[in-house]
Amino acid sequence: MSTNCRNENSDNSIIILDFGSQYSMLIARRIREARVYCEILPYHTSAAEIASRKSRGVIISGGPGSVYEEGAPLCDPKIFTLGVPVLGICYGMQLMAFFLRGQVNKGHKSELGKAEVHIIQEDPLIAGVSPSEENIFHAWMSHRDQVLSPPLGFQVTARTSNGIIAAMGSPGEKIYGLQFHPEVVHTTAGTTIINNFLFNICGCSPGWTPGNFIEKTIPEIQAEIGNKERVLCALSGGVDSSVVAFLLDKALKERVVCIFVDHGLIREHEAREINNTFSQMLKGDFIFIDARERFLKKLTGITDPEEKRRIIGREFIEVFKDAALSLKGVNYLAQGTIYSDVIESGSLPSAETIKSHHNVGGLPAELGFKLIEPLKELFKDEVRQVGRQLGIPASIIDRQPFPGPGLAVRIVGEVTAEKLDLLKKADYILQQEASRCPSFTGQAWQYFAVLTGIQSVGVREGKRTYGPALAIRAVSSEDGMTAEWILPPVELLQRFTCRVYQEIPEITRVLLDTTSKPPGTIEWE
Repeated sequence: MSTNCRNENSDNSIIILDFGSQYSMLIARRIREARVYCEILPYHTSAAEIASRKSRGVIISGGPGSVYEEGAPLCDPKIFTLGVPVLGICYGMQLMAFFLRGQVNKGHKSELGKAEVHIIQEDPLIAGVSPSEENIFHAWMSHRDQVLSPPLGFQVTARTSNGIIAAMGSPGEKIYGLQFHPEVVHTTAGTTIINNFLFNICGCSPGWTPGNFIEKTIPEIQAEIGNKERVLCALSGGVDSSVVAFLLDKALKERVVCIFVDHGLIREHEAREINNTFSQMLKGDFIFIDARERFLKKLTGITDPEEKRRIIGREFIEVFKDAALSLKGVNYLAQGTIYSDVIESGSLPSAETIKSHHNVGGLPAELGFKLIEPLKELFKDEVRQVGRQLGIPASIIDRQPFPGPGLAVRIVGEVTAEKLDLLKKADYILQQEASRCPSFTGQAWQYFAVLTGIQSVGVREGKRTYGPALAIRAVSSEDGMTAEWILPPVELLQRFTCRVYQEIPEITRVLLDTTSKPPGTIEWE
């Protein structure tokens, strides 16, 4: 099932052609923030298919390709003759120049990171981006190639301090190009530029809301499932699967069977809390499966992070197979897959795999179930909005994101019962101490402990010890696609380390992770 949040007015949407950039998802998120629906389609989608969708505009994303190289990914050039506005970003701008007979090549200087952009002349796309008299703003660059000269009829509207073309456009044709990324927060005028394209150039109206999503998705679920069949919901207790469970509960009531598998890789006391909460709040059946020993046995001796993820995914499949044998009339499996899961698993066309997610891909064939993923085109913040609209308690909706493979990807190296015990204790202490700092928890997207796999010399009671080093990771983010590390309050760090050394004598050292995403990922593995 491809349930999505498309606005019922299909002519009030934007199409994004994906060329493999990790920023494609961020472009979509910025558009959704403006309450305009958008879809990401593969770069080779035909102009005829795009025209049939009656969208208000097309955005050609960035990507790692070079337009002058053999085998470079190319879009249908007829897109530029459809009569709808087109915006090319980074590789998209280079592709635009290539097709429309501008000149693209390797520049003398690559620009990676924040750059100073000077406005030469305003056009509808960059109107109002720089209130200063200097007509300067800062933008995020990520390119090695550049447009050396624009196509005939295009105006160069901005250049970087190095003289590289940063923006160009043909207002009469409503075709524009940007060498920088307006979707990234480091571009100071990014929101203004995106809104200019959506509302002033494409004529969109802000009509998408979580309420619209619920109203449209519930009847879609009911139509897909029918009046008799039941749905098996894979419930992890996290935000995403919880919203799916409540959405199905609203649509199908007693015909939903929620299964929670305790694989032993979740946080301290969480299994008990999940059992108590969902067994009381959902109308359908709630099945609790204790599979801790099963998962731990399968992970014995495994150190490769991707192999750990694959094993956990496979075991989930087997557990659900076993559970499904005792159920009648169940032909559907519902999962809490969201957009960031899809893109990081490389499931979108042209996307590079960053890390696999156990709830993405392969399950329908192996389980014999038809797959339902109602949230797979929503971002995390949108999922939370939908959850609040459904009336889900804040204690569930405001939970930190938690990886599907759980603490297995916060233990570097082999996962053992002893390591799990250490990490659960440390993470529980961190959660307790963080709860005393509301200003920190309000700022943080995630904060957690990691067993680093590093052994370090320590001293206890005057004797030499040699034990594991623990790291604290705290990041701020809007959607998990990018993240900035943040510094927990010093008093929190002091209380945490003091308690760790007192309550977990095996730990010899506590470290602080100061890595943003990119270049790192939020999780260690």
